[in-house]
Amino acid sequence: MKYADNIKSAGELLPDYMGFIFYLGSSRYAGREMNVEAVKSLPSSIRKVGVFVNPERMEVIHRIARYRLDMVQLHGNESPEFCEQIRLYTPVIKAFGVDEKFDFAETNEYSKVCERFIFDTKSPGHGGSGKSFNWDQLAQYKGRTPFLLSGGIGLLHAKAVPTLMQKNPKLEGIDVNSHFEIEPGLKSIDKLKKLTHLLRVEMQ
Repeated sequence: MKYADNIKSAGELLPDYMGFIFYLGSSRYAGREMNVEAVKSLPSSIRKVGVFVNPERMEVIHRIARYRLDMVQLHGNESPEFCEQIRLYTPVIKAFGVDEKFDFAETNEYSKVCERFIFDTKSPGHGGSGKSFNWDQLAQYKGRTPFLLSGGIGLLHAKAVPTLMQKNPKLEGIDVNSHFEIEPGLKSIDKLKKLTHLLRVEMQ
């Protein structure tokens, strides 16, 4: 998210998390044009997440303070030690790019310093590919840290979410993005409303 009116409208749907990308290499980069007050005025129930890729520590700290971020998502090659440094300021979500060769044991050394993981489709652009990986691979995850699922999730996937959560007890939710966009950083509120409705129906 990066446009004030769009942020406000999406906030009215009360998602659990809302992400703001501070990675210059992303077409969704929010650093230059995002309205600070639009982010700060979101309902307190929504956890505001700043997304970074291999950032400098002080940049992250600055964004946390400026936008009153509730969490930081690290989507690059950040070490457990770096996660530990950021955790002093706000909880950390560590993202992992998953392909057919991914070893879920790689997450073990992050388990004590991260509140959540995100498993996303591995791509050169550190996510945002709009493609899904083979979700059967999630059965290989034996860790205790809860995780979110990302990567090419659209409306057609909503019915599969409850079954997926039953199979994977540590799966706590889904991260949606490209399939709900009008353009990079601008979300279709109508599609988000449909997703919210579908999930509520399926989760009953």
